[in-house]
Amino acid sequence: MLSDALGNPVSTDNPETLRAIDIFVAEFLGYRKDLPVILKGASADAGCCLANAMAAQLMLFLESAEGPRLALPYLENARQSAGGASARERAFLAMIEAAHRDDPAQAVEIARDMAGRWPHDLNANKLGQYHAFNRGDLAGMLDLVERVLPANRENHYVHGMRAFGLEQTNRLNEAETAGRHAVQLDRRDPWAHHAVAHVMLTQGRTDEGLAWMEGHADTWVDCNSFMLTHNWWHVALFKIDRDDQADALALYDRWVWGQDKTYSQDQVNAISLLWRLELYGADVGARWQDVADHVAGRTGEHVLPFLDLHYVYALARAGREAKVEAMRRSLAAHAATARDATWRKVAEPALRGVIAHARGRYSEAAATLAPIQPLLQSVGGSHAQRDIFTQTWIDATLRAGSGSAIRPLLEERRKARPGIAAHRRDLERAKAS
Repeated sequence: MLSDALGNPVSTDNPETLRAIDIFVAEFLGYRKDLPVILKGASADAGCCLANAMAAQLMLFLESAEGPRLALPYLENARQSAGGASARERAFLAMIEAAHRDDPAQAVEIARDMAGRWPHDLNANKLGQYHAFNRGDLAGMLDLVERVLPANRENHYVHGMRAFGLEQTNRLNEAETAGRHAVQLDRRDPWAHHAVAHVMLTQGRTDEGLAWMEGHADTWVDCNSFMLTHNWWHVALFKIDRDDQADALALYDRWVWGQDKTYSQDQVNAISLLWRLELYGADVGARWQDVADHVAGRTGEHVLPFLDLHYVYALARAGREAKVEAMRRSLAAHAATARDATWRKVAEPALRGVIAHARGRYSEAAATLAPIQPLLQSVGGSHAQRDIFTQTWIDATLRAGSGSAIRPLLEERRKARPGIAAHRRDLERAKAS
């Protein structure tokens, strides 16, 4: 039996398969491009349970309706070879099977158990973080990486993973320390760059944030499309905070939209940025049309609530009314039977609220979005990403002439980031309403 680059035994005698596993794990942790190498590894040893389970993992990361279908043959191969696999490999297979049947809570539980038993399996730990994050289980996301930290103190990926978990649980100073430590260990860690950017965005440290991200941007050239577009999305948010809307729009055109227009996360980064720019008064021209062309086929997918809310806003802003209505009906039907009550309690009203805002029905949007504000964490996404829904509610409330009701919230936002002019403008609008 061979061992992978992290010291985990692997049930294969095929060097090509082992090499593919090593590359896949490194690329997954580092958000690099060569993830499809695992498909070659699985093909080279169809009897390797782990390689086939990882190939299924890759298919599920398409975050599309076809992902589970494409994953199934690899899952079947993994199941057939599970008898000769180790306990760790069988546990990982069970984790992928849980994700395949849309049970992320079970996937997280398996990842938590694996962290205690096999702390060097960083692929499983990172994947567990992904599922916890999408469920809004931010404390669970941090707990996962804390469990493996003692065994991996020299691994920069672990410190970057921990940095983001710390930031999402509002331990900002610790998050920045962990992120900077990861970058000291390896300057090319894009997830650590991103975690520190989150801290600086939250604290309103705009100039520092721009300097930090632009100072590391040369290392993103080998990142996959999600990480490349997302880190440039962060740069654009700092530009927006400086009221440099033209620069932010230029970043949209150069980096945020166009790397892979078919991928869910690239689409969300683009939609989110256009959405913010319009809230800040920018004219985005005909850009909604191109994005809508690429999400129009997703109206019945319902992979994650966070994704759906972005897709429908883009369709509504592009005037694709038939698609908007199809998505509203489809999500309502999905919510009625979904295992996760978030679809019914949060995603469905949020969908109606963002549609109303996109259509200019601001009183309706404000009334629909207000009750779900405390529940938004459950739809997934980071604090910074989910803030678009709060910004939309604020904008709708102000446009509806009810700004006095949200003045305490606006004061809190201004105090948290006192250098951001937009927060002062919101307060002025509230006082005038």
